[in-house]
Amino acid sequence: MELAEKVLSAIVQAGKPVSAGQIVELSGLDRKEVDKGMKKLKTEGKITSPKNCYWEPAK
Repeated sequence: MELAEKVLSAIVQAGKPVSAGQIVELSGLDRKEVDKGMKKLKTEGKITSPKNCYWEPAK
């Protein structure tokens, strides 16, 4: 599974908007890896931010 897919999977699994720190806990990935994956997901429009520093899957 690709890094961005792992990050997205953790966000979906949470079922609510989550912070990067929570994604680290859910996925077991390193913070730098999570940031890298999130950057790709943001660029592709796959995640959105409903409030500052929290992320959820794009609808």
